[in-house]
Amino acid sequence: MCGIAGIWWPEGQRQGEAEAVAAAMAARLHHRGPDARGVWADGAAGIALGHARLSILDLSPAGAQPMVSASGRHVVVFNGEIYNHLDLRRELEAGGAAPVWRGHSDTETLLALCDRHGIEAALRSATGMFALAVWDRAERTLTLARDRMGEKPLYFGRAGRALVFASELKALHAAPGFDAEIDPASVAAYLRNSCVPEPHCIYRGVRKVEPGALVRLLHPAEAAFARPRSYWLLGATIADAEPLGGDYRSICNEVEACLADVVRSQMLSDVPLGCFLSGGIDSSLTAALMTRAAKGQVRTYAIGFEDARFNEAPHARRVAEHLGTAHTEFTLTEADALSVISELPTIYDEPFADPSQIPTLLLARLTRQHVTVALSGDGGDEVFGGYNRYTFGPRMLEWGQWLPEPLRRAAGRSMQALQRIGTSERSWLRPAARGLGLPVTTVDKLSRFGGAFADAGDKEALYRGLVSTCNAPASLMATHTAEAASRALGAVARDLTPAEWMMATDALTYLPGDILVKVDRAAMSASLETRAPFLDRRVVELAWRLPISARIKDGKGKRILRDILDRYVPRQLMERPKQGFAIPLDGWLRGPLRAWAGDLITPAAIREAGVLDAGAVGRLWDAHQEGRDNAGWTLWAVLMLQSWLRTSDLKMQPQRRQDIVASTVFVRV
Repeated sequence: MCGIAGIWWPEGQRQGEAEAVAAAMAARLHHRGPDARGVWADGAAGIALGHARLSILDLSPAGAQPMVSASGRHVVVFNGEIYNHLDLRRELEAGGAAPVWRGHSDTETLLALCDRHGIEAALRSATGMFALAVWDRAERTLTLARDRMGEKPLYFGRAGRALVFASELKALHAAPGFDAEIDPASVAAYLRNSCVPEPHCIYRGVRKVEPGALVRLLHPAEAAFARPRSYWLLGATIADAEPLGGDYRSICNEVEACLADVVRSQMLSDVPLGCFLSGGIDSSLTAALMTRAAKGQVRTYAIGFEDARFNEAPHARRVAEHLGTAHTEFTLTEADALSVISELPTIYDEPFADPSQIPTLLLARLTRQHVTVALSGDGGDEVFGGYNRYTFGPRMLEWGQWLPEPLRRAAGRSMQALQRIGTSERSWLRPAARGLGLPVTTVDKLSRFGGAFADAGDKEALYRGLVSTCNAPASLMATHTAEAASRALGAVARDLTPAEWMMATDALTYLPGDILVKVDRAAMSASLETRAPFLDRRVVELAWRLPISARIKDGKGKRILRDILDRYVPRQLMERPKQGFAIPLDGWLRGPLRAWAGDLITPAAIREAGVLDAGAVGRLWDAHQEGRDNAGWTLWAVLMLQSWLRTSDLKMQPQRRQDIVASTVFVRV
């Protein structure tokens, strides 16, 4: 895992100046790649590429980047892993198309594929997670690309007349002429989603390369209007999926074999690796398959909370004991949360407001003390139907379409009123939720459920209500603006059930915009590489061949994963309501975080930032503090925006150019 950056001017640049700018951009990404730094530049062509390396495969100089292909035509900066690169090497060798290998890195394999088949064909053959930039010296074109599910980030935009790109926005700030102007439409979308949705960016004129897409640029001026070209589409994968034959047991065997093969391939590493273990189905199955494939004892890592309602660490501990892993856990306190909150705006670059970013960050730091690579269970919910909304959402849709609109809206308001009753720890609603087998956090989301049910006339409106942090972002903004639109599934050649449609939409929006951003930035800030077996293309493509009953049945999601996990872990260790990686946010904002939050949203602070409406924010804060509402998630989005606005100038303090140059390896043409 690494950090990549680059700049392309429309005219030639002095070689030394081009190298220095790329070096400065790469220096901003030191946390993503602390092991080495490199620069390649062609001053005459006006192009410079920078790389910060976290050494995972081929720790020798033969794996260093930027890397030039054997033919000399292609130059690449690459962030990620290609899990099938050894198979691809063997195919090149069998066809007599392999170069004389300099090392055993997957980057070198990718370049050989580019030389042989072209860049797009190379991407189609690669299975992995990645973001990359390839300069074609023969055609003088730059190609930016990203993996299928969006595990690795890549931004691009303008800095003056130049085109710039990087793994994180902080690197763009190091480019001369970069103008960080906030995009109001992206702010509105952020308030709804707790993140800036793909392919938008908080800055006007900057975009994210979309998952499964490449952007081929013929000239730097094209940055403003370049159209991405998809080399893989989830909608096409769903449309083309042939139903899996055989009985349910044989289907289970095939899915288990696929997962085992994927986990084994993702354990390829020249450095120590471990596994995040929450005690849930996804991480427990990942740990179990790792244990079966490993030659030695697998290391697992968990985080817990002092508040027992949110603490899953004991479950993880019991699973670890059963599997025989070397287990380490950390208990998150309110003081721990306070200690890292000030770092979040710099770590995430854009406003980002998934509260589980705090435990994720601390878990990454704990894990990095022992290993450099960690496998996770991320993606299991979106791929195999694990979120509660996939089970009760279709029922809400059915009821909502049956009820006349006035009655539906009245029922929604009643659910919102119930939340106000349920804010008390003594409320009967919490034990009632436990008795129904629901997470106690369900009570804290009744307002969201009520609002969604009121709009449950169609699946799009219901889904938007279920996933929105704020259903009316315009009401919180100083000036009204339209929201930047999220990616859409588009036409699919087969009918999808409401649950399948929600799963696919989550995979296109919530997964890359929230979950994968949360994990990537938290882990890479600690120089930790994470890998997600459930997001491997082999797993995703196989999962969409399953009947919906193999994923969701009898009101429970991830049926097939549960049944496969039964072969490794006793069912009694897993039978409990889905918790998620939640934190006691509502209580914290009324207690230990109250002073910090209150300072950020004083009327003077709101007006100084100039983005939000001070009166609307104040009313929301008062309702939360007085117990008239549990508005923690919406307030967290407001607070993370305000905190980001205070620290949004991420430019480094001035430093001598020779300090940057001294730590950078230059490759001259």
